[in-house]
Amino acid sequence: MADGFDIDRVRAALHDLAQPPAGPGWNRAQLADVLPDSARLAPAAVLVGIVEREQPSILLTRRTETLATHAGQVSFPGGRIDPDDADAIAAALREADEEIGLAARFVAPLGYLDPFETISAYRVLPVVAMVRPGFVLTPNPDEVAEAFEAPLSLFLDHAAHRVQQVEYRGLRREIHEFEFAGHRIWGATAAMLINLRDRLERIR
Repeated sequence: MADGFDIDRVRAALHDLAQPPAGPGWNRAQLADVLPDSARLAPAAVLVGIVEREQPSILLTRRTETLATHAGQVSFPGGRIDPDDADAIAAALREADEEIGLAARFVAPLGYLDPFETISAYRVLPVVAMVRPGFVLTPNPDEVAEAFEAPLSLFLDHAAHRVQQVEYRGLRREIHEFEFAGHRIWGATAAMLINLRDRLERIR
């Protein structure tokens, strides 16, 4: 791992694995006029995988253009928490295996980011995990056009973070985004990475 990367600091910045964060998403106030009541949101989980490289990276996917929602967007592996899933961790691991063929034996969960609510009516619980190298990914072509890694340092750099103002349902909204190797990383994915950055900055 790169000098300066402190796994204990990352773990300390997160909600403990034994205590998933409850309550509404941290972004609810920003979208209160367009979000349904929190109790009506479907539970979902994503895997925020930090790959153990010399320069740590974040594992991301680009969704296929044929999907009904969020087509072509960059996202984390993840999806709805099914009744058969033991918890959000189990759901994130299952989805990562189904979407990109990432076997659970390569993944070591560290903790949770704050929950995030989406205008598509999901309450997403991001599971942050270390991902051990040696995996071979096999993206599911029905869902994932490609899987790639972007440097963790990119998302910790305030200068790389851009904010755009857009109008949505009569109000001006902020859209967060990063650019990497021709990929636009924006929306919920960018917001969760900003949440990771902000939580890390509180740990000194």
